[in-house]
Amino acid sequence: MKAAVLTGVDTPLEIRDDVEVAGPGPGEVQIRVAASGVCHSDLSVQNGTIPLPTPIVLGHEGAGVVEEVGEGVTSVAPGDHVVLSFVPSCGTCYTCTRQQGFLCEQAAMQAMGGLLDGTTRLTSGGAPLHQMACLGTFGSTAIVPAISMVKIPEDVPLEVAALIGCGVLTGVGAALNTADIRAGDTVAVLGCGGVGLNVIQGAKIAGAEHIVAVDRFDAKLDMARDFGATDVVNAGERDAGGAVGELTGGRGADVAFEVIGLKSTMEQAISMVRPGGEAVLVGVPRMDVMLELNAAFTFLYLNKTVKGCWYGSANVAEDVPKLLGLWKAGQLKLEELISREIGVEDVNEAFTAMEKGEVARSVIRYDG
Repeated sequence: MKAAVLTGVDTPLEIRDDVEVAGPGPGEVQIRVAASGVCHSDLSVQNGTIPLPTPIVLGHEGAGVVEEVGEGVTSVAPGDHVVLSFVPSCGTCYTCTRQQGFLCEQAAMQAMGGLLDGTTRLTSGGAPLHQMACLGTFGSTAIVPAISMVKIPEDVPLEVAALIGCGVLTGVGAALNTADIRAGDTVAVLGCGGVGLNVIQGAKIAGAEHIVAVDRFDAKLDMARDFGATDVVNAGERDAGGAVGELTGGRGADVAFEVIGLKSTMEQAISMVRPGGEAVLVGVPRMDVMLELNAAFTFLYLNKTVKGCWYGSANVAEDVPKLLGLWKAGQLKLEELISREIGVEDVNEAFTAMEKGEVARSVIRYDG
């Protein structure tokens, strides 16, 4: 098959057409990938923010059709349509049984760049290829764990379903699952890329009255308005903390989301919430980022809460159907997230468009 392969940090992806795929092993499923979103986390692997072994087929936000199932798989059958989940959820480990499937203990194996047994089903030129997040959706066929997918109705367009697997679950989940947004709240969202736009629409669904979108790209702020932002701040022209303070009479936001992954904006999000407010850290930082916070005036006297958010605190088996229900009810925008449909050979250009703030999502479509 053809696939986009990262061979080293800070190098363009290579488009290879000689990638061979072994069949699924026990507990695994072969998927014909129909569509894959190009997510900022893919870019974060390329630039080294998320360290993974190379060479590797990137891509972790996808949907497709089951072609073959391995031994012991009963949850899906050939022909089923599925959303792929970049966090496997076994349903039986300590965290899964405590409604924290997004922290499934089996997900630790992803750091090895293979499947749950530590090996990969992909080769190129006779050499093994790793696969991102036990998936590798920048290829038209993927061998994935059966616990890394959710069956969906066949009337859901697969290019729309693909986005749920990461950006939508992460962003909307951050607002609906991780945060405690009350009706009438003022919410600030720092970073209005694909995930940030979904935080915004999640905050709107949760009942926030004022949603302040913060970014340095006017094009992204325009998109933020379309997804529910009531106010926008270009951080290159105006201090975001000051703007939120003006809007709230100096009090600060009830909830602030950081969706960039930078030390400065994480600290800014924490500083702009009111006493008793909540900051939710969604963006992925580099592994060496350390925050500097005044303990007394962050946690004690001002009683602020700082929460991490991984995968929107989602339990995929419950949240994928929930999000599809919101979409069918007209409360959740999905088609509108797709800025461009591309071929896998255009993925490097999609990375550039993402960095320039030109797109909400580029979506790779596969023929067949």
